[in-house]
Amino acid sequence: MRRVLEPMKLLTADHVLPVSSPPIGDGGVLVSEGRITAVGPAAALREDFPDVPEDRFPGSAILPGFVNCHSHLELTVLRGLLDDLDHDFAAWLIRLTRLRAEALSDEDIADSALAGALEGLKAGVTCFGDIGRWGRAGFTALKSSGLRGVLFQETEFLPDGATAESDFIALMEKIGGLRETETDRVRVGISPHSPYTVSPALFELLAEVSRKEGFKVTIHAAESDAEQELLTGKGGFFAEIFEQYGVRWTPPGVRSIEYLSSTGILETAPLLAHCTKADENEIRLITESGSKIAHCPKSNAKFGHGVAPLSRFLESGIEVGLGTDSMVSNNVCDLLEEARFAALAARIASLSAFFIQPSDALRLATLGGAEALGLEEGTGSLEPGKAADLIAVSLREVSRLPVNDVESALVFASGAGDVEMTMVAGDILYRDGFCAGADEDRLRARMTEIGSRLREAL
Repeated sequence: MRRVLEPMKLLTADHVLPVSSPPIGDGGVLVSEGRITAVGPAAALREDFPDVPEDRFPGSAILPGFVNCHSHLELTVLRGLLDDLDHDFAAWLIRLTRLRAEALSDEDIADSALAGALEGLKAGVTCFGDIGRWGRAGFTALKSSGLRGVLFQETEFLPDGATAESDFIALMEKIGGLRETETDRVRVGISPHSPYTVSPALFELLAEVSRKEGFKVTIHAAESDAEQELLTGKGGFFAEIFEQYGVRWTPPGVRSIEYLSSTGILETAPLLAHCTKADENEIRLITESGSKIAHCPKSNAKFGHGVAPLSRFLESGIEVGLGTDSMVSNNVCDLLEEARFAALAARIASLSAFFIQPSDALRLATLGGAEALGLEEGTGSLEPGKAADLIAVSLREVSRLPVNDVESALVFASGAGDVEMTMVAGDILYRDGFCAGADEDRLRARMTEIGSRLREAL
């Protein structure tokens, strides 16, 4: 899907938002060989570079591409299929596991991941932190669509330590195969799924190899009351499921983040997804370890898990990005909507003096996500030297006007459908409704066909 890079181009718009610095009215971004060369007022850039071709986006805003730091692209085809079980997380997990294992072929999973990647691309996402049980599917989808990202290969769901060594070997074989075809844009990491599906022995092995090899790590953690009940030995539905399926489990007697700390995995400064139920001591452990958080407010709300203490995370200096989670638990990949929901939910739930502003929400969706993935040196803001990962968002519709405050107009009045252009490393991958090189008609037909089979399999 790669296009031949133009040697230099000037992109201009009514508004340019570097994120790392204040917005620029009538601004421009100079792009050369896939990187940002200069950012500033359009008039000054035209004067300094009079012979450079200009690509104008009137009535629009240019800003860094969105970073979705927690997704499951391979589950895109399950969108809406489990919504009747959102109130019953245990039943939801059981049905999801069964459908993944019994009703989806490798080809289905590959097309599902590609459809998810293209959905993100059209919504202005330039970088994903994607978790995959079938890691190759998400890895290939990111590469073939031209996106940037980290594919986190997930472990098996076996809390019984008896299989720790064999699970570790199997995971390393998958990781090794993926690493052979890593690119500058798409790298490979590790995802020990959660504190209740990975044994202490396997956590310890993964902590050791991650420190040694420099693997990025992500873990679902402190997501629900049921998880905290299981770990502290208070029973709950996870404990009932373990008993029902004969899973040997000895509760550690501590909360989720405390347990992860005891295994050594927090020493890798992992990206922790959700943390909806993190208390003050757990927030302290996250802060002290340098761990990051993928905040998924819509997914948390959809399951009724509550509102994560976003203001406390930010006050504590934790690096936080936004994630949509899977399309089974969110239904849309829309980082502007996620930013809006994050800001409003935090304002409702928090008694903190840290009042989330539109600028804070935009930072979470861009530079915050890059920091959460450890990619902030190369992407996440519009700065000279960084990759030209940027988007143009239209503010021309009457429902966006007047634009009295561009950050507010983006966060509180805009959505994925307003994205008109997505660029990654200087490549325009999406513009005016079309993804470069993608056979969207085939994917639409495939999603419809797979969805029909899945409904029959319920």
